[in-house]
Amino acid sequence: MSEDILDLSSHNLNKDNIERAANVNNAQLNESTNMKTHKIGIIMNGVTGRMGTNQHLIRSIMAIIAEGGIKINEQEIIMPIPVLVGRDKAKLEKLATQTGVEQWTTDLDEALMNPENIIYFDAQLTKLRISAVKKAIAVGKHVYCEKPVAETFEDAHELYKLAKEAGIKHGVVQDKLWLPGLQKLKLLKDKNFFGRILSVRGEFGYWVFTGEDENVPQRPSWNYRKEDGGGIILDMLCHWRYILDNLFGEVQAVSCLGATHMKQRWDEHGQPYTCTADDAAYTTFQLADNIIAHFNSSWCVRVRRDDLLTLWVDGTHGSAVAGLRNCYKQSYNATPRPVWNPDVNSSINFQDGWTAVDDGDQVYDNAFKIQWILFLRHVVKDEPFPWDLRAAAKGVQLAEKGLESWQKRCWIDIEDVPI
Repeated sequence: MSEDILDLSSHNLNKDNIERAANVNNAQLNESTNMKTHKIGIIMNGVTGRMGTNQHLIRSIMAIIAEGGIKINEQEIIMPIPVLVGRDKAKLEKLATQTGVEQWTTDLDEALMNPENIIYFDAQLTKLRISAVKKAIAVGKHVYCEKPVAETFEDAHELYKLAKEAGIKHGVVQDKLWLPGLQKLKLLKDKNFFGRILSVRGEFGYWVFTGEDENVPQRPSWNYRKEDGGGIILDMLCHWRYILDNLFGEVQAVSCLGATHMKQRWDEHGQPYTCTADDAAYTTFQLADNIIAHFNSSWCVRVRRDDLLTLWVDGTHGSAVAGLRNCYKQSYNATPRPVWNPDVNSSINFQDGWTAVDDGDQVYDNAFKIQWILFLRHVVKDEPFPWDLRAAAKGVQLAEKGLESWQKRCWIDIEDVPI
């Protein structure tokens, strides 16, 4: 999912502040001659885009640097060193200046040949990702990618096989798993609050302006051109796959109806173009243990719900509704007993009986940053990291099967992805 570019000045991440953080960190390190610093060069390709700038560079890597790195124990820390890579020299230079990043280049091959660069991260357009990731794998870099990692399951699975054969560490961004609202849902599930889960309903999306008037579109134009890798099914079913697999049960079958509701939009230069990609998807999933899930995903919907994404879980013992940050639950004992009578106003206020999930004042960090920390620890200390390129291929597989279901107007079974 894309987002608007932020005003970088509001992040207080200029070069002076980065150097000040580094000086503080060095002073702390000098207190112990036994302190070991793992300096990890990270090639960050495509971070001049929305998601790359805001979530991966500023709120993750630069935030980790400003905090003095990742403390493994009293004797070790991990310090990421970003190297910005992209096609537009002017954008790279501007971003580097604004964030205090010293290293940047338009030459990916040069960055890949530097032995100090341990990790290759890719946040480019999906259609550009395959060749760059293959290059990184070929020279032995650990790879971490935005999703979807490819436009087809065949390409996505090939990346996984290449990474496995090369013996490198590899991962895919699955940030929604660390959102506060979803963490609270997981807390309830782990406590068996729901009993036997019956169904999961997801509502996602908002109105993205077409650009035909003074309202500027919130998403880039390529999102609505299939030939450029656009389409909400390819984008969002990758998200729904890892959410469903990790929180509720493995996806076993899919039935999907896509739509291109808006036939024309206007691009970043104010020029009209024909929309060739789907901008809405209405999808039902069969999960393990007979759980049914249904997700509506749309860039053509107005919001009258708790959040831009809401997940509603119903079980035999209780239900819960989660947004991006908040989660509300209703237990069996608090469940009202309505009787159908449309001729009079209901005496029941259905908002009553729902209480906020108590998480003990848990402080939640940025979801992207949390996964970056886990991946860096995986690379340096070989700690577990199950969100690998096989998991990435599973997301692309579901999107591909969703598109097939739409085309054939039928249910499609989901096969296991070979390990």
